Amino acid sequence: MTLEQLRIFVAVAEREHVSAAARALPLAQSAVSAAISALEARHGAALFDRIGRRVALTDAGRMLLGQARVILADVAEAQAALAEHGAGVRGSLSVFASQTIAGYWLPRHLVAFRRAYPRVELRLAVGNSADAAKAVEEGRADVGFVEDDAPGERLTRERLALDGLILVVAPSHPWAGRSELSREELEAGEWVLREPGSGTRSALERALTRRGVALERLRVALTLPSNEAKRAAVEAGLGATALSASVAAPSLEAGLLAQVPFEIESRAFSLLRRPSRRPHRVVDALRAVIREGIGAPR
Repeated sequence: MTLEQLRIFVAVAEREHVSAAARALPLAQSAVSAAISALEARHGAALFDRIGRRVALTDAGRMLLGQARVILADVAEAQAALAEHGAGVRGSLSVFASQTIAGYWLPRHLVAFRRAYPRVELRLAVGNSADAAKAVEEGRADVGFVEDDAPGERLTRERLALDGLILVVAPSHPWAGRSELSREELEAGEWVLREPGSGTRSALERALTRRGVALERLRVALTLPSNEAKRAAVEAGLGATALSASVAAPSLEAGLLAQVPFEIESRAFSLLRRPSRRPHRVVDALRAVIREGIGAPR
């Protein structure tokens, strides 16, 4: 088994198509097919089922995919270490962040980091907190930025900031202007929620539990995949939702939303990374910019 075979295997697995993987690598389609066939023959296990022009991972292929991503990530880390040695902070950094963090908190820090370390190539992917933790565990991202309760038992976690969550409704909603809500009212009202795995949803669930309300008892009108979609739905008059204070602020100032008194604990924004036996200078530099500003030592 070679690193090139693993690289080809991962490309095919992610695209579920030999030709598409060949174009992305780029390699001849015959070379991609030969690499997969050699892997399968060497280990006596089929990695893909052929379905028309597409392919699908077998059980053995799914097992190998996770390990292959980790191996390739380790190799990339070693290559980055060599590139950094004696050359200051340079190289590349792949970041995966939750939507709230990527949309409202992280950009200013990435801009500051880019100005301080222009020789580092930054790549950002966005999903929910669970997606970010999985990407770091599998080696598809060097670091993740997530809400405090994201999974990832095999990762190191460092809190970097706190974010306040608030409950909001449209100004025309019956809850607007109320000083308190009963458990019965919370259960009877309509709600707009994020998808399972979202840090915002988890924080709201904990707050409701403290009030004796189970999340499954809520009348969920919509489940939406982004903060912007939730904010727009509630502005249009559909139910209540929990939003980051920074996300809700422009709409509150414009009179498009009203805050409802309801205590939701602040959550931490945390940095996730895989345990490593060596310092990662690029990651350490980003941490310093976030914590201390531009004056981080190079």
